[in-house]
Amino acid sequence: MTYKQLLHSQSLMITASSIVFPFYLLLLRNLGDSYSQFGLAYGIFALTAALSHPLIGSWSDKVGEKRLLLLYTFGMAVVMIVIPVLTTITQVYIIQIIMGLLGALQKTAEKIALSRQTDRAHTGKQVGHYHLWTSIWAALAVIGTGYIIDFLTIGSLFYITSFMYVAAGVLIWQKPKTIELERHHSL
Repeated sequence: MTYKQLLHSQSLMITASSIVFPFYLLLLRNLGDSYSQFGLAYGIFALTAALSHPLIGSWSDKVGEKRLLLLYTFGMAVVMIVIPVLTTITQVYIIQIIMGLLGALQKTAEKIALSRQTDRAHTGKQVGHYHLWTSIWAALAVIGTGYIIDFLTIGSLFYITSFMYVAAGVLIWQKPKTIELERHHSL
């Protein structure tokens, strides 16, 4: 995986998550009976991610960051399809566990991939550039969603983001030569 593939796929993933995050919060609040259930749901997510990081870190040495990112993108695509049909807080807790595991996969794999794709002499500059663009896409996603939500249902946002996660997975899956050939043909 090249730096460009990583940047483009992660920007797409972060855009997708930024589109649904505010509306996922509303969904959680509507399914729960209290703020304590809301807090517990997020606590389950964070605790699951924290406890799984060491195992995922060890696992990444065996399977590679590309496979972990693919598992994350396609896993999140499935989760985004399931979220709009959740009806109980117990289902939310189960999804939070799954999202905690997937989030840990992404966080670990992203950092490994980024460290392998940067030139040691310019690591800081490349990491800064990477975070600039992924953050810009996240901000644009939140702003844009605020405008288009009046024309869509909240459920449709989750389906759109599912597609975006699949598209990010396809970007990761591509062989670097394919991307280079496409770049030369577009010039």
